[in-house]
Amino acid sequence: MNFPLVLRWLAGTFNREKIDYALIGGFGLHAAGVVRSTGDIDFLIPAEAVPRVKKLMISHGYKLIHESGDISNYVGTKIELGRVDFLHAHRQYTCAMLARASLKKILDGQFELKVLKAEDLIGLKVQALTNDPRRYHQDMSDIESLIVQSRAKLDMSLVREYFALFKLEKLLEDILKRTNHVSSAGKKGNA
Repeated sequence: MNFPLVLRWLAGTFNREKIDYALIGGFGLHAAGVVRSTGDIDFLIPAEAVPRVKKLMISHGYKLIHESGDISNYVGTKIELGRVDFLHAHRQYTCAMLARASLKKILDGQFELKVLKAEDLIGLKVQALTNDPRRYHQDMSDIESLIVQSRAKLDMSLVREYFALFKLEKLLEDILKRTNHVSSAGKKGNA
């Protein structure tokens, strides 16, 4: 997948068509300071934009491989187009996440795109590990990395709210204990 090519086209198209969006997934993590490999591009878009995005994606050489009320997944008919996934913001929480997103530089400053806040990326990861236990280890690693990277800036009341939604308060306390040790060790090493 040619990430710069696809991101340039998507950002330009979303801006021209006045479609709100925010990066999530691997690129969202990277913008928050967490480096992890990814094979696709993930966006959060307003649910009302889904039909317009579908038309744009198909007209640009993508094939719809799955669509539901919550997500749509596309794969390019050419290898450089790769895979692009969309999460549809239609619930209170995802709409608020989209509203809080802000511009950040990605791909070594090549692009400035809207990205979810670290707290909201954590919220999506909590939902993902709850919905698909097979993703547990990757999502837990991402959550812990986000907390370590952003702890001083995180709105912990929002993070706690996300864990409480899924009745995972104890899990958060365990994560905070583990990551506090990691954060403290990192700070001591830099002193």
